[in-house]
Amino acid sequence: MNTMPAGRLRLDTRTFAVEEVPIPVPGPGEVLVEVRAAGVCLSDIHLIDGSLSPFFPVDAVKESGAITPGHEVAGVVHTVGPDVKGGWTPGRRVVLQAGQACGDCADCLRHALCRRPRTRGVDYDGGWAQYALAREDTLLPIPDHLAFDQAAIIPDAVSTPYAAIVDTGAVRPAQAVGIWGAGGLGAHGIRLARLVGAAPVIAVDPLPSARERALLFGADHALDPTAGDFAEAVREATAGRGIDVAFDFAGVGAARAQATAALGPNGVLVLAGLTPEPITVADSIDFCFNVRQIRGHYGSEPEHVEQLVGLAAAGRIDLGPSVSAHVPLAEAADAVARLEKKIGDPIRLVLIP
Repeated sequence: MNTMPAGRLRLDTRTFAVEEVPIPVPGPGEVLVEVRAAGVCLSDIHLIDGSLSPFFPVDAVKESGAITPGHEVAGVVHTVGPDVKGGWTPGRRVVLQAGQACGDCADCLRHALCRRPRTRGVDYDGGWAQYALAREDTLLPIPDHLAFDQAAIIPDAVSTPYAAIVDTGAVRPAQAVGIWGAGGLGAHGIRLARLVGAAPVIAVDPLPSARERALLFGADHALDPTAGDFAEAVREATAGRGIDVAFDFAGVGAARAQATAALGPNGVLVLAGLTPEPITVADSIDFCFNVRQIRGHYGSEPEHVEQLVGLAAAGRIDLGPSVSAHVPLAEAADAVARLEKKIGDPIRLVLIP
């Protein structure tokens, strides 16, 4: 059998369906991975609805006008292509990095320095399929006791808030941290902020179910942003000093404005959620006088994924509660609808081929 099921998005019409397509053949330096689990992310929704498009698509995507989504992928090595030197033997359990440097430079820079990184499932075919191709330098081994569904969501769902907290936000123990949005990114942000010693950890979300989950995930306080006493609740939770590091994981303009107003002296706002809305600082004199900052953030780097695999393998973080449901690959369109409409308020839905 030379075909496999794969979710395919037509980029011209933005129509999505699971189809039978040829099984890809690994080229030099590539490995074919049998997919065991693939996460469904809000970025996938944005790709399907047209608010996100390929930045640097590979030639195959340009020619076909279609893409297989999915940048959170785990599985086992199935076939190894020519000139693969990393010891990737069939049966090896792996997680795939969510992207790769384009490789167009004569002396290819690391992804951290590359201005043209390509994203799996956006610029080249991803893991909503029975098999996925991966460049060997984007593979990371995972131990036998780390479940495929938990490993799959580490790139992006866990690594994006992790990088935002430990690098961009540079959170230190005993700092007051605010998490705006307790969904797919924010729920992990709460757990990771607590892991690095932040105190208190304050979750902010308009949904009662999300606030309840935030407390279960380790938040010290879960506040409703629409409450009339919100500002007073933040002052009380932080002993009057305000928030040291705030994170917008929702990508909502109103959340950013509220988080900026809640910052204490030398406070930092990290923009981890994506939105085209402008940022407005209501009182720029007060903002400058208190030496506050706003920092942009995007994704994570390969070392963050490696660190998180180590933390999960060591039992420092249990990602089992993050998997809201398993959905057969054939029902990928239904999973997209469930996430888009927040049916059941999922953290992560995981496709199983």
